[in-house]
Amino acid sequence: MKKKIKFGVVGLGHIGIKHVDTILSFKESELVAIVDKLSFKELEDKSAKELKYLEKFQFFDNIDQVCNNQEIDVISICSPNGLHFEMAMKVILSNKHVLIEKPMTLNSNHARILIETANKMNKIVFCVMQNRFSPTITWLKNLINKNKMGKVFSIHANCFWNRNMNYYKNSDWHGKLELDGGPLYTQFSHFIDILFWLFGDFSNIKADFFNFRKNKYLEFEDSGFLSFNFDNNIKGTLNYSTCIWEKNFESSIIVLAEKGTVKIGGQYMDKLEYCNIDNYTPPIFSVSSSCNDYGSYKGSAANHRMVIENLINVILKGDSVATSGKEGSKIVQIIEKIYSLRILKKKYEHSK
Repeated sequence: MKKKIKFGVVGLGHIGIKHVDTILSFKESELVAIVDKLSFKELEDKSAKELKYLEKFQFFDNIDQVCNNQEIDVISICSPNGLHFEMAMKVILSNKHVLIEKPMTLNSNHARILIETANKMNKIVFCVMQNRFSPTITWLKNLINKNKMGKVFSIHANCFWNRNMNYYKNSDWHGKLELDGGPLYTQFSHFIDILFWLFGDFSNIKADFFNFRKNKYLEFEDSGFLSFNFDNNIKGTLNYSTCIWEKNFESSIIVLAEKGTVKIGGQYMDKLEYCNIDNYTPPIFSVSSSCNDYGSYKGSAANHRMVIENLINVILKGDSVATSGKEGSKIVQIIEKIYSLRILKKKYEHSK
């Protein structure tokens, strides 16, 4: 029986470093190689922490080199969104499992091809949707599954974050349509995943998109207001923005139901802010989830440890995959449906 899972990591940006640190924290995992497009000398100049990684592990500037390494079992894809499909395909075709940061791809057809190819190669596509592991979200999932609130009427999610000018200015892909895709892919796919995981698919979608803080680095909206239906005719809304002043404000979800009302809030859906359910005593969440802190901005919940732990347990113990390629593909499909309305809006505006 295999004792350790051997990893490669593609991309040594903020999220790649998170993967590296997490892999190194498990005795059942071993980091073998790192891939980054920057040269060794350029990476040397970035930070002492990255230099430590470069001195300790194999370093490549091309994904083909790490795919050819036969001792590696899994490769984490932490590159810009628009590169996920091409890189993940190379990993699968090299007979390795792949862990893909959100979003799985920027195209649902590409996601389908990845899944079909992985099935043929008998390999697993793991998707990073770490918010599923947040205590408040797992509690809400259990609450819904046990029908504690009776018939659910409507769901309302708000995601209001800050992404300042430097976030776009200091990146060669943030804000670019081809490599980034938009805030529903880059910032808020986690929360679309939570809505899907809890309440099912989206239908009858209506949307408005706005670019309130226009700048030359941003090729799409910074804000959007959505309404839609879930399964069982549950009504839903999602309001999102990356133009919030100075720092992230809130990521919240409100559930209005026959026998109760719940609001999970905080910056990262990590706090139970309101719970009033018939004949039910709510739990006390003593510790809020930490976030992925990148210095100049903050990301989503810092639950990557649970993601890697699940991957290890799937391969070594046969556990179920927490977020499969099929589920990752579904999130891409939902965002694609929403953004098809963005395309229609642009065509209409250009025709006027």
